[in-house]
Amino acid sequence: MKDLLANPVVQSGVAPFAAGLAVAGLLIPLRLAGLAAGAGFLAAVWLIGNFGFAPLTATRRIVVLALAAPVLGALADLAFRPTRATAPALGAIFGAAAIWAFWSVLSQKDLPQGLVAAAGVAALVAWIVAFTASLQGDSVRAAAAGLALGVGTGVAAVLGASALLGQYGLALGSACGAFLLLVMVLGRRVAAGTTLALSASVAASLLGAGALLLAQLPWTALAALALVPVAVRLPLPEKSPAWLQAIVASIYSLAPAGAACFLAWQAGRGAGA
Repeated sequence: MKDLLANPVVQSGVAPFAAGLAVAGLLIPLRLAGLAAGAGFLAAVWLIGNFGFAPLTATRRIVVLALAAPVLGALADLAFRPTRATAPALGAIFGAAAIWAFWSVLSQKDLPQGLVAAAGVAALVAWIVAFTASLQGDSVRAAAAGLALGVGTGVAAVLGASALLGQYGLALGSACGAFLLLVMVLGRRVAAGTTLALSASVAASLLGAGALLLAQLPWTALAALALVPVAVRLPLPEKSPAWLQAIVASIYSLAPAGAACFLAWQAGRGAGA
């Protein structure tokens, strides 16, 4: 059994998918099915064995913020009605939090270089979080964006020489895929809410930034990933069943995610040469 749980495929694919599917299915009546993304991510963190707070490294700070996001998202869904200012505000909050997450890395750079890197990371996280969080009322698009952000970040991070961050990203994508499967079967009554949108965007954007600062992921790959929550807004076939809309939305969102993976592979190939 230990060998099975130690298998990377189980840790970053099977277990997060099962956890996401179970949590989403159980919490549909409470309109908290979006906790599926956080549940899948937590399952991967637990199985990989990096569930701890000492020392509080940059990678563990990513985990802390990624696990705080679904809690904040659930509170927002239960206690507040989202307004136009909600998504930008969440983007700003987590953009600033990203600087805290990577402070140990940023502080080691020369001042000009550190300021540029900090501004870039904060802007990237704020962009992805804000644009994805604004999809909270559209389960199809939010889940498709989460799937693409997770898978795209995971594969790109692995290609950028960060296996751990890659596993986390793939786990996130797997959990969002489980949620999307429920949407395809049960329709839009499976609510994504701020919970799913925030969970997916915070984790994916921080993992991408981590792969940039801690490994070899190029900026161009992150720029492509930032297009995911924009691409998923393209028109969907009207009056079509949820499963067809989910497929189309996934194609939209996976296109820039695939571009990010290609750019990461190309950069790695060039470095190897």
